[in-house]
Amino acid sequence: MNGIKMTFRPGAGARANQEHYLRALQEAIQITEKNLDLYVDAFPHVSRDHKYQPEENRLWTASFYPGMCCLAYEMTGEPKFLKNQDKILDSFEQRLQNRVHITHDLGFLYTLSCVSLYKLTGNQRAYQLANRAAAMLAERYHEKGSYIQAWGEMGIGYPDVKIIIDCMLNLPLLYWTGNETYENMAENHAKTAARYLIRSDYTSYHTYLMDPETGKGVCGKTHQGYADESTWARGQAWAVYGFALSYRYTVNPEFLKIAEKTAEVFIRNLPADSVPYWDFTFTDENPDIRDTSAGAIFACGLLELAKYVSREAAARYVNIAERVILSLSQSYTTRDLADSDGVLKEGMYHRDDGAGECVIWGDYFYMEALVRLVKDWDLYW
Repeated sequence: MNGIKMTFRPGAGARANQEHYLRALQEAIQITEKNLDLYVDAFPHVSRDHKYQPEENRLWTASFYPGMCCLAYEMTGEPKFLKNQDKILDSFEQRLQNRVHITHDLGFLYTLSCVSLYKLTGNQRAYQLANRAAAMLAERYHEKGSYIQAWGEMGIGYPDVKIIIDCMLNLPLLYWTGNETYENMAENHAKTAARYLIRSDYTSYHTYLMDPETGKGVCGKTHQGYADESTWARGQAWAVYGFALSYRYTVNPEFLKIAEKTAEVFIRNLPADSVPYWDFTFTDENPDIRDTSAGAIFACGLLELAKYVSREAAARYVNIAERVILSLSQSYTTRDLADSDGVLKEGMYHRDDGAGECVIWGDYFYMEALVRLVKDWDLYW
């Protein structure tokens, strides 16, 4: 545990397991350090045989490793974790300049590569890049319908225009700017997502087709779940965490209600070991592959949600988040895989592409959850 600064959040419930969390965090930090010179202008995405390959900075996941470097720097104070920050910013600046794969995922990309760095160090270049990315994200907003288009060029029509539940984690970039127009766009998108992507029973659709001519939703679909009407576990985790974050910025009680209700759906669908199957269609009685990344995201969502509810509810949410993280740390890390450069195994990208592997967003959110459990964390989102 040497090198990790410990600041405990009173009442969080982490004290009983603090040594375990710190050991798990130390393992994640050591893996992050091992990869420092591998991922500078190309970044990990999904592993092959539990080894990442550098991917060109054009995917939605490029920021998660820089985010892990920021967490490692924050926890250790060691400058080596930010030694490549200028080259990383070069890569993300070039991506903006060349408009490489511009989607709603600009929020993921520039929150964890730039907002995090600015919050930790005051880096003005990171601040400016994050604001440029927010402006580009705002270009994807449809006034008619009040939503941010997920994929594709603006100006395309139905059925190619979609909103997706993942976008709830992209909205914080707009909120963070303090620009009232952007803040309104983010809140309006969250309201639209609540209307279409959250079903009446508080399960979630992955995507919803939108008609840009009328601004109205047409039907719910899935891109990565088992079926259009099933509940994709990672999507449900995005809903829990994303609506909790939108509540943080807007104090809109509807967002808090959705965060709590979607969390209850997730809790009811946790298997015995508290690590979810990739879709809630599957159970311990009817098992399939896990998605450890969904569990890590959900744990972060619960820990954020715990800030805004009664003391009794908060204690329950923290306890459940701890169960998830303890299970992940005890049974789903790569510590028994000597050649792996990932942190969590049994993550999933698509069911038939990248299943049972390390996925960099799972590594990031697992690390974030551990940080949340050992200190009063000023979140990057």
